[in-house]
Amino acid sequence: MFSGSIPALVTPFRDGRFDEAVFRNFVDWQISEGSNGLVPCGTTGESATMSIAEHDRVVAVCVEQSAGRVPVIAGCGSNDTLVALDHMRSAQAAGADAALVVLPYYNRPNQEGVYAHFAYLAEHCDLPIIVYNVPGRTVTDIQPETLGRLAAIPSIVGIKDASGKSERVTAQRLACGPDFCQLSGNDDMALGFMAMGGRGCISVTANIAPRLCADFQKACLHGDWATALALQDRLFPLHTALFTDASPGPAKYALNAIRPSFPVELRLPMTFAGEASRKAVDAAMKVAGLI
Repeated sequence: MFSGSIPALVTPFRDGRFDEAVFRNFVDWQISEGSNGLVPCGTTGESATMSIAEHDRVVAVCVEQSAGRVPVIAGCGSNDTLVALDHMRSAQAAGADAALVVLPYYNRPNQEGVYAHFAYLAEHCDLPIIVYNVPGRTVTDIQPETLGRLAAIPSIVGIKDASGKSERVTAQRLACGPDFCQLSGNDDMALGFMAMGGRGCISVTANIAPRLCADFQKACLHGDWATALALQDRLFPLHTALFTDASPGPAKYALNAIRPSFPVELRLPMTFAGEASRKAVDAAMKVAGLI
């Protein structure tokens, strides 16, 4: 169902409000540049700073503007199971194709608690779920054995893996079966991830370089590893530069450089990318041929 380059969309804010017109244009541009899906209201979209009503509106606008041209995987995560369920139901009502649900953060549940969280969501809403594992942010980590139990639930269809552990791709395939959709959550590790059996990447870099990221994923999916390696080398400085300061500050700076109508505004506690980060982004965009 899901494969290729799937940007975790940044959210444009202007004067503290969601800039819907800019976002609609951004969605159209992403699709025209070859992105294979869209993720509104993920971490890169600053979902942690949105009200529930605002969050649901961003998802609804993304679904409406994409108009079925590509799948929409709506960010629906929360460390409160019932809030995550509300997000899923709202996303389903809006027409989203799946929910991206991060592991509960701060609470630090054990493996049984992680299982219970996702099993409850699947029991009470049949929207397909992509489990999002990012222990660098949540502290909690889902083990392959636990994911294997969840994969037996029909509506839990895949994982966005930002564990940073490349061996997980094989371990999870053995635990979950070959049809379970594994998407990388780390742009810089996506080449190895794809070589080990991944299906695609939920990407930060694709916000800035959607065509290059789509071409990279297409090469991987077709086994054209020479082309994929050349694109990896071209994109790698940008993968790194976009995390030289707190994300999505560098991403918004980079996007504004190539699409000046896109505002650089962030919501506290995020702040504008520092000078060193901006210089790194500028240099990386030159290497990628974007400026």
